[in-house]
Amino acid sequence: MILDRVIPKSQYPHELRKSEPPAVAIEQAMASMITERPGSGKAALSIDVEDWFHAANLGVGREAWEQCELRVERNTMRMLEILDACNARATFFVLGWVAEKCPQLVRAIATAGHEVASHGYGHEFVYSLRPSEFRSDVLRSKQYLEDLTGKPVRGYRAPSFSITEWAIPILQDAGFDYDSSVVPSVAHDRYGRLDGMDAGRPVVLLRDGFYEVCISCIRLGKRGIPWGGGGYFRVVPYLLWLWGVRRILGTGMPYIFYIHPWEIDPGQPRVTGIKATHRFRHRVNLQRCEGRFAALVDAFEWIPLCDLVDGWNAGRGSPHLRGSPSR
Repeated sequence: MILDRVIPKSQYPHELRKSEPPAVAIEQAMASMITERPGSGKAALSIDVEDWFHAANLGVGREAWEQCELRVERNTMRMLEILDACNARATFFVLGWVAEKCPQLVRAIATAGHEVASHGYGHEFVYSLRPSEFRSDVLRSKQYLEDLTGKPVRGYRAPSFSITEWAIPILQDAGFDYDSSVVPSVAHDRYGRLDGMDAGRPVVLLRDGFYEVCISCIRLGKRGIPWGGGGYFRVVPYLLWLWGVRRILGTGMPYIFYIHPWEIDPGQPRVTGIKATHRFRHRVNLQRCEGRFAALVDAFEWIPLCDLVDGWNAGRGSPHLRGSPSR
């Protein structure tokens, strides 16, 4: 089925529809029949540009990175092709280490009209660093990305969403306008947290002129079921995922999605000696992810996170001050 297989490079969603078998046409018709309530929600797309060996589940040490096969460039270029075919724009949170290895990739992302943002430099958990180390890490990444693109880098996303309270003033002092590192869901073994976050408040004004853009969840009280990407996107059946996205957008709230280039690469090297749960998290349904990603990109109009923040700031959405009641 189109939603559960890798789409060949010569075929995009709109091309596949021309020759798809009846069963696929029925499935897509079913998807279009899912009730979509009217709303003013925007869909914002983000891609965390890191390679397979940077993923925390694999536990590949920094000293081994130079010996690992570099696959991030071709996978990210494939994603750029998919976005271009669907006239979609996204935010690319680029790891500084990757930017130094593949400067032409960063320039290609910027030239294609996408936002280039920072994923830090060394892919270390924020809460494992001292504040001075964190400042050096983000400044090294930000300055290098700005040198490559000639544009300000406005956004930051912490590796493995490992944000913590003391990092926010450092980010603002470094010249960032927003962070996007909070998943307001039930506890996760690696995620950090910020006080006052709520699944019903996807964009929060943390400090004057500085926003938090949360990864989307389906709301259950103040917390929610993760519905913003990653392994969850690969595990949940596609039509159910599509229903969840439309449910979020139907409330008038924005939908914020994320993915990594290695998630569309089932041929990446396997790492032995890791926990079965970590292996499952990393590899589950990699062979289906490119097709699902292409279908999702084709299903909605997508904007980068900077546009979402600017729209919110301009009054098209009401900024939620940290600690204010959710609606």
